[in-house]
Amino acid sequence: MHDTYDELVSQLTARWPEHRVAPSLSRITALMDLLGEPQRCVPVIQIAGTNGKGSTAIMVEALLRAAGLRTGRFSSPHLADVRERIVIDGEPISREAFQACWADIRPYVEMVDEQAHDGVAMTFFEVITGMAYAAFADAPVDVAVMEVGLGGRWDATSVAEAQVAVVCPVGLDHTHILGDSLAEIAGEKAGIIKEHATAVLAGQDPAAAAVLLQRAVEVGARVKAEGPDFSLIDRRAAVGGQVLRIGTEGGPVGDLFLPLYGEHMARNAALAVAAVEAFLGGKPLAADIIAEGLGSVEAPARLERVRTDPPIVLDTAHNPQAALALAQGFSEAFSFQPTIGVVAMMRDKDAREVLRTFAQIMDLIVVTKVRSSPRARDVAELAELAQEFFPDGAVHQAATMEDALDQAIMLADTLSEHAGILVAGSVIAAGEARLLLHKDEETVDVA
Repeated sequence: MHDTYDELVSQLTARWPEHRVAPSLSRITALMDLLGEPQRCVPVIQIAGTNGKGSTAIMVEALLRAAGLRTGRFSSPHLADVRERIVIDGEPISREAFQACWADIRPYVEMVDEQAHDGVAMTFFEVITGMAYAAFADAPVDVAVMEVGLGGRWDATSVAEAQVAVVCPVGLDHTHILGDSLAEIAGEKAGIIKEHATAVLAGQDPAAAAVLLQRAVEVGARVKAEGPDFSLIDRRAAVGGQVLRIGTEGGPVGDLFLPLYGEHMARNAALAVAAVEAFLGGKPLAADIIAEGLGSVEAPARLERVRTDPPIVLDTAHNPQAALALAQGFSEAFSFQPTIGVVAMMRDKDAREVLRTFAQIMDLIVVTKVRSSPRARDVAELAELAQEFFPDGAVHQAATMEDALDQAIMLADTLSEHAGILVAGSVIAAGEARLLLHKDEETVDVA
């Protein structure tokens, strides 16, 4: 009897969780060897960084598709369904294809498990990465866009020799794993820059930039850096997003509509164009292809408005750097009066600094706890932290995301017809909220 899709997902996610790192490429390398090295069957664009990896990957994929290429995109974590991690031609892999892919590689995963490299069976992230490379080779795709899960040097996606290595801004996150300084963290992320590749670097803190550039020199990689080689020249707010002018290989290109909010997204767009041009060997992308690609971008839970009455916006911001970007983009795009925050966070995140920033844009806050993660921070603990930054009576508590949304909607309906709700604090929180709201709003696509 074959496992159902839900049973299969439960089996996979029961493996060593992705927030724990077993620093070695030995298991994923062993699996790839047994599968005939599918990671070498397609060229790879690999994307690392502390924030912006996911949205940059989405933009890179959209630009490549606009240029006529068949794409595979691997991302993590997922919002609602694990299939979101393996996307072919802009669509998540089907349940049938997901199950078939697992059936094909399962015997080989079990062989690697038996070998117990470093005393650890294959982790969930390693298995899903292996499935992605296998699916992309089988499709086949013209290019695989691989978002790093954590760090870079030991990340399972690094089993491939990426032709283009993209590094989004590096900040302090996962310090218990990656290191306590920007230089240490940048050193881990620099591991995706391979011999004779092209490194496409977003603007960085000088400490991180020095490490990344040193790595490029050591391995003989070409460098395209934000500032001298590409840039966001100008942007202006527009209905449903913003209009950009960016510096590219072919010179400035303007009047580019991006259906996302915030300067950070505009800079990610410039980075994505530079990455695709590097993949094409330095050939400039035509302005109409850039316009088509960026205009088609859909980035769920990145300042995404998913409901209108009352308005509800979702974002995945979960660390101080992302919270600052969210605050800037939210203030620019929305003018709720008041703004009611719904916030759930993980224990390993800097909740105090995130809440400090959230207090700049949220008038009231409902703190809650996600159901689907053992790392979830306790509601009472999060509420106590929030009380440091919010006025008396402005901090509310709810046991579940469903209860928190109900409470926030009730507050919005009671307080003002101009009130709105912002859900943030973790990817899992945004995903849970999106799934719950989808039950009432059929226009929201959670596939």
